[in-house]
Amino acid sequence: MKGFLIKWMKNPYVFSLLLAMVIVCALIYGTLKWLDVYTRHNEAVVVPDVKGLNMEEATEFFENNNLRYNVIDSVFSKDVKPGAIVELVPAAGSKVKEGRIVFVTVNALTSQMAVIPEVADLSFRQAYAVLRARGFKRIEIEYVPGDYKDLALGVELQGRQLEKGEHVPLTAPLLLKVSSGEAELPADSLNFPGDSVPVELLDSELEKWF
Repeated sequence: MKGFLIKWMKNPYVFSLLLAMVIVCALIYGTLKWLDVYTRHNEAVVVPDVKGLNMEEATEFFENNNLRYNVIDSVFSKDVKPGAIVELVPAAGSKVKEGRIVFVTVNALTSQMAVIPEVADLSFRQAYAVLRARGFKRIEIEYVPGDYKDLALGVELQGRQLEKGEHVPLTAPLLLKVSSGEAELPADSLNFPGDSVPVELLDSELEKWF
């Protein structure tokens, strides 16, 4: 039996097959060990909660946890201080591998801007809708004397007439001027010519005659 096994092992085809099986097993084992080391199996860190901090403050937390970061977007929120972090991906508290990139969204340092559209000679509803579509939220209406009722006359900001194409912060309080349909009478027109003529007292006899 032993001699048969030795003879069988000496067969070049059998030897090649066994050698190939050993090499495949070694490759599989080596690959699994390499993946285990490369992915740091069972080693994880927690994404720190740095919301509300600016990037300079948050960098220390990322470095202490062996994490990298990348600012991918900015938004504007009046509820968060300018430059502060508003969102993390993966979210704060998530367990990730060391060296993972955390994608960060920050609050813009300045308010988003939009262009003032042409609203003169539009109806009140059209003008209001156009401003809202541009992203303006704080819009007040003021009726002023004019020939045509509910006709938009223009947009003001802090008492200044805005021109078409001006860039204005979306949070700015706009004042939409709208015609009331009632023309304003000049102050002089309220005084009749007869008011300035002195009234003479009539003699009692003449008064009775009239």
